[in-house]
Amino acid sequence: MNHSARAFWVRSPGYGELRDVTLTAPGEGEVLVRTLYSGVSRGTETLVFRGGVPASQHGVMRAPFQEGDFPGPVKYGYLNVGVVEEGPGALVGRTVFCLYPHQSRYVVPASAVTVVPERVPAGRAVLAGTVETAVNALWDARPLIGDRIAVVGGGMVGCSVTALLARFPGVRLQLVDADPARAKTAEALGVDFAAPADALGDCDLVVHASATETGLARSLELLAPEGTVVELSWYGDRRVTLPLGEAFHSRRLTVRSSQVGTVSPAARAGRGYAERMALALDLLADPALDALVTGESAFDELPELLPRLASGEIPALCHRISYPATD
Repeated sequence: MNHSARAFWVRSPGYGELRDVTLTAPGEGEVLVRTLYSGVSRGTETLVFRGGVPASQHGVMRAPFQEGDFPGPVKYGYLNVGVVEEGPGALVGRTVFCLYPHQSRYVVPASAVTVVPERVPAGRAVLAGTVETAVNALWDARPLIGDRIAVVGGGMVGCSVTALLARFPGVRLQLVDADPARAKTAEALGVDFAAPADALGDCDLVVHASATETGLARSLELLAPEGTVVELSWYGDRRVTLPLGEAFHSRRLTVRSSQVGTVSPAARAGRGYAERMALALDLLADPALDALVTGESAFDELPELLPRLASGEIPALCHRISYPATD
């Protein structure tokens, strides 16, 4: 039996639309999932929406179940939580997370979904893809007990990293952002907040996630000698200038990248993508992470919502999309 569905597509930079989809019945080893929620990751998805993915990165930036190509038409997204309607008996009726775009129903291999633990609400589970990025970043960063740490950039990724670092014993931790409204998010996560000019220096580690040139420069300024900036920002088609003269060499500072597309080599031997995603979902049992969901809209509103998110008219970390029970 075939099924109907609807999906959100970026028709061309700055313009989105909903399209009808006909799904074939799931085959052996596949599942049919009815979406409950999806999430808009404001940084990456609005970059895609405005057509800001550079041509050299079109292959690297492809989402697992993307259709079409940049700059458009393209179906893009990777934060999806739904219920398995058809498939292997052990999965039918289970709530699952999948790196799938905004679509009301979809068919994927059973290996592409991860069961959401019962203690994690479906509405919070949309954060799994970003918490997975934070897990990988901290494997790369290797924070230590007692470290002095700043997270510069209080967007979705920066706040996810902050939420995980808040559990580390003995660290001095600040969330640093130019937007004073992020102080409320920091409070919900149980950490200190500072504007860039007021941030505490002498840091052993700075995680940078503001996607701004000034934020990265400030991150270097906050380091102690021999300190490290872990760069999580994705700049798309923008060039960045850094002050690598001055005291950069005499203080022996390090800037290193972290990217979720590859499991950190610092992870325990044998840990792969499935184990990393399962860990991210398990960490979402913490209700403090609800602070990262800053709004919700209906699926039908997506074509009008994305331009407002991209322009900053609607400030957001993760904006959650809800789907009707039948579609």
